[in-house]
Amino acid sequence: MSNLKKNALYFVVIMGVVSLFSDLTYEGARSLVGPYLGLLGASAFVISTVAGLGELIGYTLRYFFGRLVDKTKKYWLFAIIGYVVNLLVIPTLALTKHWQTAALLVILERVGKSIRKPAKDTITSFAGGQLGYGTTFALEELLDQIGATIGPLFMSISVANNISSGNLTAYRKSFALLIFPALITLGLLLITRALVPNPEKFDEKREEKGVVKFDKMFYLYITAIGLIAFGFADFALISYHAQKNALLSPALIPIAYMVAMIVDAFSALIFGRLFDRKGFLALSLSTFITAFYSIFAFGNSQSAIILGAVLWGIGMGAQESILKAAIGKLVDKQIRATAYGFFNAIFGIAWFAGSALIGLLYSVNLHVLMIVSIISELCAVVILTRINYLVKANEKKN
Repeated sequence: MSNLKKNALYFVVIMGVVSLFSDLTYEGARSLVGPYLGLLGASAFVISTVAGLGELIGYTLRYFFGRLVDKTKKYWLFAIIGYVVNLLVIPTLALTKHWQTAALLVILERVGKSIRKPAKDTITSFAGGQLGYGTTFALEELLDQIGATIGPLFMSISVANNISSGNLTAYRKSFALLIFPALITLGLLLITRALVPNPEKFDEKREEKGVVKFDKMFYLYITAIGLIAFGFADFALISYHAQKNALLSPALIPIAYMVAMIVDAFSALIFGRLFDRKGFLALSLSTFITAFYSIFAFGNSQSAIILGAVLWGIGMGAQESILKAAIGKLVDKQIRATAYGFFNAIFGIAWFAGSALIGLLYSVNLHVLMIVSIISELCAVVILTRINYLVKANEKKN
């Protein structure tokens, strides 16, 4: 292994640790946001719409911040500013007394992520030039999900220890404790910036000369991504379903999310490695497996909810590894931040539309909800399979 490849590996591990503590913070919070909003008086439709609106604003803004990153090349600046906003609003949830205020903070947290995400993904993709894009994002996601697993577990323990003072008080105390991993994240990020000020040097591929544009393959890929997002419910609604029907206790809801995060971590590693070997076929497979999550996630038993969380976690693992790895493989690094921003904008718009519809269907007919979700995911499988065929055909020509 060359020195450059070793340094790229070390860099990915360090960034993975940064992600570990950041995910401990905001994934810990997300595991309880749905029930918390419900306790503050929000309805199922409001909870699903707030989650979807947060994703819509957060994902849409990523396109504009992606363009700014490509134009300025200030990768670290946008990453640091985004992390500050993304993480420091979370402990503020402990101070809220009305669902409207809490909803605003949930959306602001997503805005912070939109500032940092295109820069962060682009920084990580540079290491993919040395390690393989699937492997790079899979390794980061594995470490990322360790934090995403610890976070809900931490919240579960905190809620259980404070439940005697009432659900709302227990949740508020738990949110307040998340200030500590948030500060650790910011400290580690600044250290990483000092150690590796120019991560773009990892990517040795020559930049294309002249104007670089997205091709038809990229837009076909984006269509499939939109369909995946449209049929994928936010965990806030799943946890609301579990609480409303008394399928899981308040302390067990974060555990279900923790299970999803564990599955997320290992599925990301497995499918990420598979992507480097089999290409888009790996994404087709993961999407097909995930397509049936809603049957179980909105079921009427504890075991069904857990199985739904497992399938949901497989989908999240693919979204956080293969989906981003594919961008690194399809797009030249000159416009990669823009590509990540555009990809995330389409994903967010589709997720918002899907979340709003799924939230509405939840109150109307669960069976229709499941059918809409499954059809959307299976249509994405068809398109991804087509992309895999086209990629293989192009490789044979070249």
